[in-house]
Amino acid sequence: MAGKIKLPMGIENFKEMRIGGFYYVDKTGLIKTLLENPGKVSLFTRPRRFGKTLNMSMLRYFFETGSDVMPFNNVTPFDNVTPFNNVTPFDNGALFDGLEISREKELCKEYMGKFPVISITLKGATGANYGEAKEMLRHIIGNEAMRFQFLMQSDRLTEMERSRYEALISIDKRGAYTMSDELLKSSLQTLSQLLQKHYGQGVIMLIDEYDVPLDKAYQSGYYDAMVELVRVLFGNAFKTNDCLKFAVLTGCLRISKESIFTGLNNFRVYTVKDVRYKEYFGFTDAEVRQMLEYYGFSEQYGAVREWYDGYLFGSLGIYCPWDVVNYCSDLRDGNVTEPQNYWVNTSSNDIVRKFINRADAATRDDIEVLVNGGSIRKKIRQELTYRDLDSTTDNLWSILFTTGYLTQDGHDDRGLTGLVIPNREIQWIFEEQIQEWFETETRNDFPKLESFCRAFEQNDTDTIEKEFTSYLRKAISIRDTSVRKQMKENFYHGILLGLFAGMRGWKARSNAESGDGYSDISVKVEDKEIGIVIELKYAENAAFDSACEEALKQIYDNNYEEALIDDGMTTIYRYGIACYKRRCRVISG
Repeated sequence: MAGKIKLPMGIENFKEMRIGGFYYVDKTGLIKTLLENPGKVSLFTRPRRFGKTLNMSMLRYFFETGSDVMPFNNVTPFDNVTPFNNVTPFDNGALFDGLEISREKELCKEYMGKFPVISITLKGATGANYGEAKEMLRHIIGNEAMRFQFLMQSDRLTEMERSRYEALISIDKRGAYTMSDELLKSSLQTLSQLLQKHYGQGVIMLIDEYDVPLDKAYQSGYYDAMVELVRVLFGNAFKTNDCLKFAVLTGCLRISKESIFTGLNNFRVYTVKDVRYKEYFGFTDAEVRQMLEYYGFSEQYGAVREWYDGYLFGSLGIYCPWDVVNYCSDLRDGNVTEPQNYWVNTSSNDIVRKFINRADAATRDDIEVLVNGGSIRKKIRQELTYRDLDSTTDNLWSILFTTGYLTQDGHDDRGLTGLVIPNREIQWIFEEQIQEWFETETRNDFPKLESFCRAFEQNDTDTIEKEFTSYLRKAISIRDTSVRKQMKENFYHGILLGLFAGMRGWKARSNAESGDGYSDISVKVEDKEIGIVIELKYAENAAFDSACEEALKQIYDNNYEEALIDDGMTTIYRYGIACYKRRCRVISG
């Protein structure tokens, strides 16, 4: 691995990636496509961790003129210009040498380094209340305005215009920006007007994670106030702004136009369903193969595809780039050999849990189809307000789709979208959330759970069979169809073990070594000196009796009770349990 280019772990700044010599999957074709399909405002919606922020940074460094690039139109910058991030000025083209966009000579000559750019991310525009969120928004926009301090000395601005700029960057003794609420609402428009006046060129505006403030506001109870603020802020910046060249926004959700984009006519939205731009967010199969080959991990291709592929953007299969880069890095460091779940550590899975909590019987059946590798068809609404999110289960399907927990699998003539779980990583998240939900649900009715467990202490097979069947009917079956028999048995094994975990005074063990093998489940009830041995079988074709007899025979043949007897258990109960779909049979011996 010596001499290989570094992997860009967590790097979202295009300039840092290129100067630092990190491995970069070339997405600069986005620039050409964007310019060939002009729109005043373009919104790209993709799940998190699919490269939106890096692409926005790439756009900034391509288009931007000013203090950290070569002078615009050969006009010498003011002497007191402070370079962005305290770096030495350089030519934009150096960052793009050898990349796809560099082959477009005329386009680069016309657009590269020719425009003032306002670039912000609203990821941090959040707070426990509206006041805190508004303060953070001031901070974000104020910090961006601070990049253009040369405006205070610009002889192209009037004294009043320079005063307007100073109001944008004014701070108090705490270091907090003091712009008024009214100025905040027009801040992006004001800054663009000043930049346009200084450079004599329209302004490009880039807003990353545009929907985060609304998401956090909805969760924290100040949604109406934040919607009004964002509506006015965006309306001033995009709708009534003659200084705007064009704007690009990114986010996870396509928020209803009527909610915050009212009256914006030249507004284009590109979702995961759209064919255009399909290859620019996430990694294609060819890009993943190339990366794996470069680092010497081609033999891991099958595992990477199973775990991190499966998203369908437009008509193209896409991998989650965050996962692929993390896995390659861990492989290089020798930390892992098998794929890991990286998504779960970076994204909130509350939406999956909320969905499962609200699921009725029909929805649980749909979830069961999904986790067992099947496809369902639902009406997907890509344009929602946050008030819509929890209003119906149908809308939750839409959110699972837009946030990347489900992906498309074709359409039909009724306007329904086929939905599938994209890959093994997301399936793992569903399985974990289902298991946690089931355990919570069962523990909420502790008298029923205690009655079920006590039946094992009393050798009451009728109650065990009745209550376990009741639990199975409520559970969402994982891997219960079209998989190996052992995997089916593991599902029932997990359900039963989860039920036992809530029983006070029980010591339940799974696959514990005993006698001449490993019993499925063994339980010690020490205060009563009772030992319980359980062997579970999947009853193929509902052959319950033979499966139960096979289970009991295995217990006796392998002396599974031996360890319990050695630990002082004087009463031993042996149970053979056979399961098929949502039914079971129990015998003891």
